[in-house]
Amino acid sequence: MKHKKYPNKKRRLWFVFTLSVLALICSCTSENTKIKDTLFQTSTFDALLSGNYEGTMSFEELSQKGDLGLGTFNELDGEMIALNGVFYQIKADGNVYPVDPQMKTPFAVVTHFNPDTSFHLNAPTSYDQFCELIDQLIPTKNIFYAIKIEGRFERITARSVPAQNKPFPPLIEVVQEQPLFEFNNEEGSMAGFRVPEYFSGINVPGHHYHFINITREKGGHILECMMSDVIVSIDFIHNIEISLNNTEEFYKLDLLKDRSAESEKVER
Repeated sequence: MKHKKYPNKKRRLWFVFTLSVLALICSCTSENTKIKDTLFQTSTFDALLSGNYEGTMSFEELSQKGDLGLGTFNELDGEMIALNGVFYQIKADGNVYPVDPQMKTPFAVVTHFNPDTSFHLNAPTSYDQFCELIDQLIPTKNIFYAIKIEGRFERITARSVPAQNKPFPPLIEVVQEQPLFEFNNEEGSMAGFRVPEYFSGINVPGHHYHFINITREKGGHILECMMSDVIVSIDFIHNIEISLNNTEEFYKLDLLKDRSAESEKVER
């Protein structure tokens, strides 16, 4: 990845900003380890990659497990984002729809968001630069982080996926024809997680975010973005709870196959 070369003065300011945030995060770590936050997940990402799109957990049940998160819907009908306990469905037209509590999900990740630290980022920052910045600031890559970004975005490229019919195709085939959306000068929120590499196959390793604009009218799975003036809040998570699907289709899945290459293509 090529990074923008800042003039010396700007480079020093960026360095000072980085050190300041790092000091803030490190100062919070000892206290935050006492707070036993939990990430809840239903099913596994490799199961979703395999085409296991039949939901078994209702959003009424899921809402008891967390108030911030992301996922999808029964039959892969769009992208899900949860903010402040409200769940939203972003369908293949890029529009946002309300979620009935009885609707079900085949894959979702949520947490009761309780940020341990936050900071103001007011330098133009691309998606890759943001992910790299977070990776530099966090005290360890061995735990989970829930991350919320709120503010102004100069540009966003997002996607969603249409509902699928049985027999369900693998996700790598579905995203080859995924609808893409371009948003410019939008206020809104990104929500997602930074997952350790050792959790590959269970979840998406690295960064994974969904977006919704401030009027709750449009959004999607983030592919690229340029944020310009945002507040970043980070929740350190040390506990994981996973509920595996109790369907015959899930029982028959081959989850020993290495799908890491598929995961990278599907996410970006």
